Amino acid sequence: MPYSRRAFIRNSVLAATAAGFLPNDLLASVKKKDIVALQLYSVRDEMKADPDGTLKKLAAMGYTYVEHANYVDHKFYGHSATAFRKLLDGLGLKMLSGHTRFGPGDWDESKKDFSDGWKKTVEDAAIVGQQYVISPWLDASWRRTYDELLRYMEVFNKNGQLCKQHGMKFGYHNHDFEFSAVLDNKKVYDIILQNTDPALVAQQLDMGNLYNGGAVAIAIVLQYPGRFESMHVKDEIKSNGGKEEYESTVLGEGIVNTKQVCDQGKKTGGTHYYVIEQESYQGKSPLDCASADLAVMKKWGY
Repeated sequence: MPYSRRAFIRNSVLAATAAGFLPNDLLASVKKKDIVALQLYSVRDEMKADPDGTLKKLAAMGYTYVEHANYVDHKFYGHSATAFRKLLDGLGLKMLSGHTRFGPGDWDESKKDFSDGWKKTVEDAAIVGQQYVISPWLDASWRRTYDELLRYMEVFNKNGQLCKQHGMKFGYHNHDFEFSAVLDNKKVYDIILQNTDPALVAQQLDMGNLYNGGAVAIAIVLQYPGRFESMHVKDEIKSNGGKEEYESTVLGEGIVNTKQVCDQGKKTGGTHYYVIEQESYQGKSPLDCASADLAVMKKWGY
């Protein structure tokens, strides 16, 4: 049965009501510890050239958590799941989430089942220690009509059930089209949030990407309390070129009000996992930016 808007509203109200009646000390005790990670796409060229050496440099900077953006032919940056877990462990790093695109080839509509390849993807994610298997894209063929998108949101929920069997959650990470594309007078992002089960499908809010879709991060966090277990922590400035109006920059130097969004996520968004990502560098070294971003987060108390 599809996850209905009625169920979404009921669960949201119950959660808010329960939180309102919990004593402050008890509420604090059930909150998860804040975790700061680096999305490895931030240092993609370095990871391509020397993944082992780059991870060592990140660990030396003070990072203890990373999020992958490279799972190709069932390998993480050229390593099997077991070998990559060993590499991470040896450097004192943990990888609680990763980006692997879930697309049409991963779901067999005739069999109503996931492909063997996707099942292997989920198994490998569990081996390396992930808690979240996050898809960073929604295939265009799944969002041509409102009914099509609803059907695939049910597949997202099934994906959550599959991941749950391995002690994980499925997740979705937004770009910008979700906030500008409209189906049956509803924004795609609203359809996603209102038709996925929060117990099975986590939302990773990219607070920077959405600006290119005309949205504002803090407003989205306020609109959907408790829905953002994870955030991509970014800041944005006007782009000097390319197709997009905004590009990422060092935290605290742009228009996102990044600290405010993080703080609101902690307060009402259900956020405990903050993943730094910077994709543009304004002439600086990606590794230097990664170091600067971590220093800013520490200064902000994260």
